[in-house]
Amino acid sequence: MLEALIFDVDGTLADTERDGHRPAFNAAFAEAGLRWRWDEALYGELLAVTGGKERIRFYCEHHDPAFLGQADAEDRIKALHTSKTRYYAKRLSTGAIALRPGVVRLLREAQGVGLRMAIATTTTPENVSALLPADLMALFEIVGAGDAVARKKPAPDIYRWVLHELRLPASACLALEDSVNGLQASLAAGLPTLVTESEYTHGHDFSGAVAVLSDLGEPGRPCTAHRGEMHGNDWVDVTLLKNWHRDALR
Repeated sequence: MLEALIFDVDGTLADTERDGHRPAFNAAFAEAGLRWRWDEALYGELLAVTGGKERIRFYCEHHDPAFLGQADAEDRIKALHTSKTRYYAKRLSTGAIALRPGVVRLLREAQGVGLRMAIATTTTPENVSALLPADLMALFEIVGAGDAVARKKPAPDIYRWVLHELRLPASACLALEDSVNGLQASLAAGLPTLVTESEYTHGHDFSGAVAVLSDLGEPGRPCTAHRGEMHGNDWVDVTLLKNWHRDALR
């Protein structure tokens, strides 16, 4: 029986990467007097690395190794990430980034039928609370975010941490993801997983997902199914999630 839904955040709840995180990183770099600038194409490549501090470090390794040779490099990376989080939260406060189609509807529906909900993400807790209104944030019983675990996705650690906090087996849950790294993490934790492709992940190989969709869809605004049986539905509701969960465990 499906008892809980576990959501990724960036790309899954909202398309935050191109117009949210990327300009926030660039603002932090400019504030620190760095000449780094992540354009859309470069940022798409950097998304292969999960975690903001890890992404900065990876960029330095390939584009500015001298930065990492400084004695205070790790402290500067942490400071850059803190600054980036501040710029990102400010951007969210303007309402520039909306939740993806179907997200609010599905969260409310899941709440109405008693499904438990949790978050498993590599972004910071501050970014999660900045994105979600307080009434939606309150729906999540467990928030696994940021540095709750040492290894980020595609390692399964954050999902295992959330399952431990929920005190549920993976077989009682369904994960919702948007990226290959996220899917690898959830599958490694034993979780059936629905993928809703985001702008940067469209067309990626999502083998193993119970379904791959354009988004969750809305009544009157159908989603597009790239993989998986929609069981006659045009959008994702709790009944469809339960059908996918049942099919995955057969």
